[in-house]
Amino acid sequence: MAHESRPRTLDPENLAPLLAWLSDELAANGIAVQKAELLSGGAIGENWRIGATVTGGAHAGKHNWVLRTDAASRMAMSHDRANEYYCLRAAHKAGVSVPEPIAVSRDTSLIGAPFMIVGEAGGYAQGRNMVRDPEIQENGDALAAALGRELAKIHSVRPPGEDLEFLKVPGQSPALAQIEQMRANLDTISEPRPALEYVLSWLVKNAPKTEALVLCHGDFRTGNFMAEEGTLTGILDWEFCHWGDGHIDVGWFCARCWRFGADDREAGGIGSREAFYRGYNQESKTPLDESIVPYWEILAAARWAVVALLQGERHITGGEPSVELLLTGLMAPEMEHEALQGIMALESNA
Repeated sequence: MAHESRPRTLDPENLAPLLAWLSDELAANGIAVQKAELLSGGAIGENWRIGATVTGGAHAGKHNWVLRTDAASRMAMSHDRANEYYCLRAAHKAGVSVPEPIAVSRDTSLIGAPFMIVGEAGGYAQGRNMVRDPEIQENGDALAAALGRELAKIHSVRPPGEDLEFLKVPGQSPALAQIEQMRANLDTISEPRPALEYVLSWLVKNAPKTEALVLCHGDFRTGNFMAEEGTLTGILDWEFCHWGDGHIDVGWFCARCWRFGADDREAGGIGSREAFYRGYNQESKTPLDESIVPYWEILAAARWAVVALLQGERHITGGEPSVELLLTGLMAPEMEHEALQGIMALESNA
């Protein structure tokens, strides 16, 4: 199974090494912590809310930060928190609405693992609640358009990018690179998945050409952005960032599996596909090729099937016993069915 494990090691009662290091990083006279609490969620990242008061320096004042480190069992296909920080910082510099990057460390002596500290975005992110929120339903198209604009800003970052040398430039079609990675991950699963293998073969045969590589968020979906009173407050979770074809993010966001039952609102269960596309094209210098988005939605279903299987294996192999992870693994057949339906729909219209 492709994961790394470690115990949770951040001790809220023993933050002295962390605070001494952070004071130096922020050129502060000192930092006092009022609270340090583990947040819910975070299947891949472990998140702590830190309430702190900084004395001296550019960050003087009271802050609510989020310290993000690896979960107890980390999927090897995701970035560690230090690399995730540099992806987020690149997006921040491009004007994307993200939590403010504060500091990053690879020094495992501080809390036991690499970590990053960022500002806390207001609102909430839980996808199933979001698509049923009356305020979001009322402002759905406006929110979808805003998300389209944010995605276009992310895609404005091109390789090599500042401090992004750890992101490999694919030596082949970005679609084929994604499929190769999925096949490698699928090889670690304990049970064969013939339907998924068929889908991956179809995706290889029908892979579209990519004109230019861009920074892809890699997990741009409802559940990975914060909203408050129906308004976007920040894009979260950058651990799957990579150089690739920007349509992968579009297909992932619009895929049925991320609408949380609100299938009539094709843009993430939030608003219309047309509003999302319109926002993207208003911001981007390169308009979307809408004709190839269905391909990327099929790839999205296949990719989510693989991720679901990997999550289930984390429970099965004992890396991180969790009913949530086990149930996630059971979602794979639904995703395989979704991908097969997408293929049938495309082929019947060919």
